[in-house]
Amino acid sequence: MKKNILSGLMIATLVVSCTKSTSKTEKVENPDGTVTTTTTTVSESGLGVDTAKVDEVKEKTQARIDAAGEKIDNVAEDAKNKIDATADKTKESLQKAGKDVKEAAAKGAGKVEEGAKKLKEDLSK
Repeated sequence: MKKNILSGLMIATLVVSCTKSTSKTEKVENPDGTVTTTTTTVSESGLGVDTAKVDEVKEKTQARIDAAGEKIDNVAEDAKNKIDATADKTKESLQKAGKDVKEAAAKGAGKVEEGAKKLKEDLSK
């Protein structure tokens, strides 16, 4: 029983001694001019951690994030170009419609003036 307790204490001591603790302090200036300070403490177990694999996974993940960001940028650019083209077509159509309305109003006004002249002539007779 004493051997089990001593073995447990030794293993616990080993685990505690292999724990790595890192503190990171970050200061951020807010838009209103105040400064916010954030302190983060990270505890890591030193047992069985392969930093090379962690770095490799981190690099692969960053590459995937960058690729996804580029795809999003390309799709956004295509959408912007389509919207701009549609806006230009709409603008041209509205200008043409405006000209047609002006011409129709001018013809209508001319007919009203002719009708008024005829009415005036008829009334004066």
